[in-house]
Amino acid sequence: MPSVLDTRGRVLRNLRVSVTDRCNLRCGYCMPEEEYVWLPREDILHFGEIAALADVFLDLGVDKVRLTGGEPLLRRDLPRLVTMLAALPGIDDLALTTNGLLLARDAAALRAAGLQRVTVSLHSLRPATFDRLSGGRGQLPAVLAGIDAAANAGLTPIKVNAVVVRGVNDDEVAELARFFKRPGFVLRFIEYMDVGHTNGWRLDDVVPSAEIIRIVGHEFPLEPIGANYPGEVAERWRYLDSDEAEAGEIGVISSVTHAFCKGCTRARLATDGKLYTCLFATQGYDLRALLRGSSADEEIINYLAAIWSQRADRYSEIRSERTAALPKIEMSYIGG
Repeated sequence: MPSVLDTRGRVLRNLRVSVTDRCNLRCGYCMPEEEYVWLPREDILHFGEIAALADVFLDLGVDKVRLTGGEPLLRRDLPRLVTMLAALPGIDDLALTTNGLLLARDAAALRAAGLQRVTVSLHSLRPATFDRLSGGRGQLPAVLAGIDAAANAGLTPIKVNAVVVRGVNDDEVAELARFFKRPGFVLRFIEYMDVGHTNGWRLDDVVPSAEIIRIVGHEFPLEPIGANYPGEVAERWRYLDSDEAEAGEIGVISSVTHAFCKGCTRARLATDGKLYTCLFATQGYDLRALLRGSSADEEIINYLAAIWSQRADRYSEIRSERTAALPKIEMSYIGG
């Protein structure tokens, strides 16, 4: 089946799969609440179901699959799922996003199973700020050890995602850039977004990406570089004082100040098998019911194609007081 286009001419290329709704941190921008009612085990897609749905998405043009959570490394025996996905023909990029706490334990096994890359969420290199941002549940040395283990295992280039919040960690922008200015690393600064309803988001807390680039550029001369692929959400910059082989790169993800909805090619499969066509979606589509109802692959493909062809999402372009009140899905549920 040829690639399907949505109402704005966007193809379906990237699939993000949340393998668990559980997390071992309580980061304020994502899962600030202390108590949750976790999904019952029977509601969670098992590995065979995830692989079967991924295979269907490949038929619609997807070639990039990313495992997320919650914290995906809390899902028992995750390398087995990676092995199943790596065996599917058509996946050009198989990656995982993690908070890094368990990465030192699992990096080698994940690489052996066929995982290609990891992205680590790390918003501060200062223990006190790290504790504040992670809800007091994380250990910074464990995350740094996990990053080293991933590098040693060959899960490169390693992307490091840093959400920047005004008055919390905005004074660390240059420090983070300096620390990760080395081969094999890609540092991404992310504008603080109004995902879900529990993070207390305010526009005043957003540090614009243009300001971030000015801060880094004041210490390290930069020049913009082109996107790696159509629909890439980050604006990329390289260091002018280093050869590409000697330093990594930085990027900014500007969902608030410079919306990139027009190029978005992402679909999100939640832990319970619901499909979301936007990070800020207000409803999902139940693929688990189709799968467990013994629907044929062709029926599921047609259902997915119909959903995507009607997609008109552009939340970041129309963000306002009105949209802020919409019943959006929490980031921890669909993996960011």
